[in-house]
Amino acid sequence: MAAPPIQQETAPWLLENGSYKVLTKEARQGHGHSHHGRTAHNMSSSSLRKKSDLTLVSKVQCGLLRSFLTNLQEVILGTKLSILFPAIPLAIVANYCNFGRPWIFALSLLALMPLAERVSFLTEQIAYFTGPTVGGLLNATCGNATELIIAIFALCQNKIDVVKYSLLGSILSNLLLVLGTSLFCGGLGTLGKQQKYDRRQADVNMLLLFLGLLCQLLPLLFRVAGGYTTVTTVAALQLSRASSIVMLVAYVVYIVFQLWTHRQLFEADEEAGEGQEEETPVIGFWSGFVWLVGMTIVIALLSEYVVATIEDASNSWGLSVSFISIILLPIVGNAAEHAGAIIFAFKDKLDISLGVALGSSCQISMFVVSSYNNLIDLWSW
Repeated sequence: MAAPPIQQETAPWLLENGSYKVLTKEARQGHGHSHHGRTAHNMSSSSLRKKSDLTLVSKVQCGLLRSFLTNLQEVILGTKLSILFPAIPLAIVANYCNFGRPWIFALSLLALMPLAERVSFLTEQIAYFTGPTVGGLLNATCGNATELIIAIFALCQNKIDVVKYSLLGSILSNLLLVLGTSLFCGGLGTLGKQQKYDRRQADVNMLLLFLGLLCQLLPLLFRVAGGYTTVTTVAALQLSRASSIVMLVAYVVYIVFQLWTHRQLFEADEEAGEGQEEETPVIGFWSGFVWLVGMTIVIALLSEYVVATIEDASNSWGLSVSFISIILLPIVGNAAEHAGAIIFAFKDKLDISLGVALGSSCQISMFVVSSYNNLIDLWSW
């Protein structure tokens, strides 16, 4: 008996050029896929990775040592940014030897660049074992770990302006620098052709950004309209707390929409060419988990150095703290993803570029900013 034909959804997934991408129910639910559902963030970071040569490591007789060296080579040397890893011990030594604090700041910034890219790599490796849903949730949590950790340390040191400037800079760098450069470079790479992108995915991200903007504007407008009185200030504070809760709830709903109900919409389009091998994990689950925890601890240590020395670097370099927080910190924290987004735009894969720019902006505006507001309330209590 022949199997019944697969029914297709009647609602098309519109593309900006007017064509259709109709998905089956099986595709919508992720059945029949052997890959782990790589997101735009994973794809953008992968552009800076390189394949490790394990010829020498495979000759090691001891199995435990061979496994350790394999993990070490894949994690440390598996990126084109591996040349920046020596900045990690240099920053630690500079801090304990009381070198110039601007040097500590510069070395810590350089060291954060490969660490942020490796965190994306490790979450992708873990996703091979946990499945696309848990892997996507882990990627959504760790996607902007650098900004969140820097904000936490700045808050602990009562540097509220650094927190505000760094979060604002993250949103602006994604929406203006990364998105603008990607569109410009994509146009150069596809001269004479029309660039295509998934309109539905862009609409979801833009609506979330608009919601985040409204939630941030409402307390400010309420306070300005009512005058800067004590009653108005208290009411504006309560409205700000309510807006933060709304933003967190909206972000949770967005995660459910992205990882469960419409996961296929947010997965990067990986067109396998002829003879292309299916990707497999290069390290084990527990190895990836241990590396992820270790790198998160190192990111926290370097973030503490950055926050503690930002004023000294500002005075030494003649740059304002606001300029460093808005311009330098966001670029360094997501340099790998930003470079990958531009590279994929050149290759006429605009969906990945939009996913990086708009997705990161949504995560910062809806999750990190609202979490920061709630941390402020807990800190004040």
